[in-house]
Amino acid sequence: MNFKQLETFVWVATLGSFRKAAERLFTTQPGISTRISGLEDELGVKLFEREGGPGPISLTAKGKDLLPYAEKIIFMSEQLRKHADTGAQLSGILRLGVSETVVHTWLPDFLRSLHRQMPNLDVEMTVDVTGNLRTGLLDRSLDLAFLMGPVSEPTVADLPLCSFPLVWVASPDLKLPERMLYLEELSEWPIITYARNTKPFAELSQKFRELDSLPPRFFTSSSLAACRRLTLDGIGISTLPYEMITPALDSGELVRVRAIWTPSELAFTASYPVTPFNPLAEVAAKLAVTTAQQHQVTDYK
Repeated sequence: MNFKQLETFVWVATLGSFRKAAERLFTTQPGISTRISGLEDELGVKLFEREGGPGPISLTAKGKDLLPYAEKIIFMSEQLRKHADTGAQLSGILRLGVSETVVHTWLPDFLRSLHRQMPNLDVEMTVDVTGNLRTGLLDRSLDLAFLMGPVSEPTVADLPLCSFPLVWVASPDLKLPERMLYLEELSEWPIITYARNTKPFAELSQKFRELDSLPPRFFTSSSLAACRRLTLDGIGISTLPYEMITPALDSGELVRVRAIWTPSELAFTASYPVTPFNPLAEVAAKLAVTTAQQHQVTDYK
């Protein structure tokens, strides 16, 4: 029995697939099968039901009994390494998912700090909407994600990161009134906002549906950079994170729009699967919390 066999056992059980476990462990599917067969021979029990076909592989009753022990051995092994040398440099690959709101704010500072702390670490970054990032965490294609959370799954840890206040902004070329505006007045222009499969869009859409006036035209995009560009070019009015558009407000390229209602702040978490234990994700998540708190906006009125 060896550590690789136990690690393979845990990953096959978690992902339900020899192929996915091979991809996660950077080996071949036959290699995974050999490790599992060797472990089964060593233990004298059958760990997985192998019925063939494309469906997921399931644990036997004995496999279910033994899985927690394998998980604990892996966890304790990582703790042993950690406490043996607290200055040890973690290495490997961190599969990081990031909401674009974070990309335009404190992500560069986080990556600089991460490189200083773990210079041997490779980062594979995916920028996507929260729904897709959540899926990546659950299917274990992502090790860590900065997303609008929490994920609220028993297999995922959620560390509070930060919140981003949203503000209404527009190009000064639109020459909007400087007084407080009703939502009915805002709907005279296209509303530029997040993609339709996001929480901010759902809140905006619901609020405008409550009005007696005609619904607004929504110009939606999964790219906040595109939303910002369209707003700068005077295409419409948008709600964007205050921290992201502060330079444009300071330069006068954009102006704040006073409205009787503003969408809720966006709350973000650093979320990562707790099984199998991944020390890279845990260390990076805690570093992200520290970085995000240093950037937290406290006064945007």
